[in-house]
Amino acid sequence: MTEPIWRIGVAGLGTVGAGLLTYLADNPAFAPAGHMAVVTAVSARSKSRPRPCDISELTWFDDPVALAADPETDLFVELIGGSDGPAKAAVEAALKARKPVVTANKALIAEHGAALAALAEDMDVPLLFEAAVMGGVPAVKIVREALVGDEIHSISGILNGTCNYILTEMEATGRAFADVLAEAQRLGYAEADPTMDVGGFDAAHKITILAALAFGCAPNFAAAQIEGIEGVDLLDIRMAKDLGYRIKLVASAERSADGVLVRVHPSLAPLNHPLAQAGGALNALFIEGERCGRIFIQGPGAGAGPTAAAVAADISDVMAGGRRPVFQAPAETLAPFDPIDPSKMMGRAYLRFLVKDEPGVIAAVSETLAEAGVSIESFLQKPTEGAEGVPIVLTTHAVAESVLMAAVERIAGLPAVLDRPRLLRIARI
Repeated sequence: MTEPIWRIGVAGLGTVGAGLLTYLADNPAFAPAGHMAVVTAVSARSKSRPRPCDISELTWFDDPVALAADPETDLFVELIGGSDGPAKAAVEAALKARKPVVTANKALIAEHGAALAALAEDMDVPLLFEAAVMGGVPAVKIVREALVGDEIHSISGILNGTCNYILTEMEATGRAFADVLAEAQRLGYAEADPTMDVGGFDAAHKITILAALAFGCAPNFAAAQIEGIEGVDLLDIRMAKDLGYRIKLVASAERSADGVLVRVHPSLAPLNHPLAQAGGALNALFIEGERCGRIFIQGPGAGAGPTAAAVAADISDVMAGGRRPVFQAPAETLAPFDPIDPSKMMGRAYLRFLVKDEPGVIAAVSETLAEAGVSIESFLQKPTEGAEGVPIVLTTHAVAESVLMAAVERIAGLPAVLDRPRLLRIARI
């Protein structure tokens, strides 16, 4: 490709796709000197759907795969979403036609990134996905480019704005999860089917991508440990705050001599920690490097404007001729990371028990924990008006997760315990 005008095909005209067309129309000077990006063709589910951008002069394709293979398109942008189906087929078609591909599809990259990277490198064309993680915040560029000279030990943060909004609103308004979720859906923060967000899968896709970039391995989404926020109770939010913590959905990737642990789960962060202070729909991320130490970035993780800007940045990189392996190292050398058994990991935890209001209960719980080898760090008993029993909450010192789980099972069997004990991890940040 030597011509200064790049003909761009865009598949997917939802929030991000329409935002990209608007961005490119309003910012013609974003391209590198001597180049121009022009959207010439588009594809989406419906041609007649109302949109904030004018597509009347663009070539329309009902089939995104046909658009991807169209010889009149120089660069293909995939904004369809989904790990398989039309999105995967279209990206493969574009790469096989030796066309650069830019995508915001985190599920596609997390689940098929290694194979797509191999195809892109075989065809000698770029595959870029800055917008797949943290929207307009350049998390991918920082890990893949700015920190390429460092050795990254861990990455952790808030990678899903929907969950962060829900948890923030639950604390601020005192409303239950279901009520806030319904509001988030009305406001457009959550999908009609919110499973990908509230179930933790969206954040898991993103941390899987960052782990692959940081540790020079193939994405291994199947190895991620995933827990969503559906089980976070308003009582836990209140009790955690009384103990000096705030509950966040934290995604993390850690590397050690034994392998890599990738996890997503609700976690307690100290109230004065930057992750605890990132409210609403914000995303936030800590990167721990051998030479650079700790780096913190924060910003909007979604939305038409920020995400479209990230897609445009990748388009600009393609036009400027920037080339590097998709995942730090050549695809042929990549292998999935060795997952660490999470039961062997050491960590602190928050435990809540609903117990009968009778003498000796606290002693029975404490003795059971002590016998299992779990040391109590702090303790809180706070009767709740109208509750069936009395909630007691404690935090533990660092303990192996297998030991902690065994202790919880033993406590669940005590006659005075009325409900399944609630376990939340305290974030290792």
